[in-house]
Amino acid sequence: MLTLHGIPNCDTVKKARQWLDANGVAYGFHDYKKAGVPEAALADWVDTLGWEVLLNRRGTTFRKLSDDDKADIDAAKAVRLMIASPSMIKRPVVTTGEGELLVGFDEAAWAARLG
Repeated sequence: MLTLHGIPNCDTVKKARQWLDANGVAYGFHDYKKAGVPEAALADWVDTLGWEVLLNRRGTTFRKLSDDDKADIDAAKAVRLMIASPSMIKRPVVTTGEGELLVGFDEAAWAARLG
């Protein structure tokens, strides 16, 4: 089963959900705001893709961090930041039953992999 991880009011998550619905792709939704971030899953995602892919450094939450918090980021620090503030995780993150992992919404890439 495909699971879409994110925050429901995120525009990119909304677009992704609309695409999944329009293409008849069944999915579950994991809401970071209500259910928190699955720490073990996040650690696996970082191991698979690298923290640089998952940490949203463009967002307001990251930009508001102190210079100390932004400095010397490694995988462990990135995971701590993303657990503390799920808004710092790029959205959406999609996991499939086959172990596939997608980050962000790219309609062409999704059509190729999920459509």
